[in-house]
Amino acid sequence: MIEKRKIIVVTDGDKKARKAIEVAINNVGGRCISKSWGNPTELTGKDIVNLVVTAKYDPVVVMVDDKGDPGYGVGEHAFSDIVTDDRVEVVGVVAVASNTEGVAGVKVDFSIDCRGNIVDSGVDKNGEPTGVDRVYGDTVDILEDYNFPLIVGIGDIGKMNGQDDCKIGAPVITKAFTEILKRKKSK
Repeated sequence: MIEKRKIIVVTDGDKKARKAIEVAINNVGGRCISKSWGNPTELTGKDIVNLVVTAKYDPVVVMVDDKGDPGYGVGEHAFSDIVTDDRVEVVGVVAVASNTEGVAGVKVDFSIDCRGNIVDSGVDKNGEPTGVDRVYGDTVDILEDYNFPLIVGIGDIGKMNGQDDCKIGAPVITKAFTEILKRKKSK
């Protein structure tokens, strides 16, 4: 039996997010499928998994994005194909907040706020705690269709008023990855 590749799925894929994710996953010793970026996602889920299985080691981060589409868009199609592929195991999902209206959102286990703190609620696009246990974004509604070991909420990756900028090491998304990996090891 082939061992499944351990992946983290991030529901954002614009250029700034990609750069921050590349820095962050390097900070924690993983790999990033940079070709999965796109606003919206350009590759199919199968194409993304085909790239995942060629990565040198785990964990591997992939990105899916709907470019603000509140409906079932290309990001969700790719996401569904990725998480149902028997070659991968999702160890965590980073649910990214956006200003998309008309979405149900997703219940998160916890969030990382714009200051790098773990909070028990969701956060908004700026990474500020909202006081509710949900994150609202354009590619997050599909998450509740599956059972993941961990869903971490986060603001707009690489941004959050400069608090997650690559120039300072993308500390907020780095913390999200660190927490997913730490909690994976403790299970």
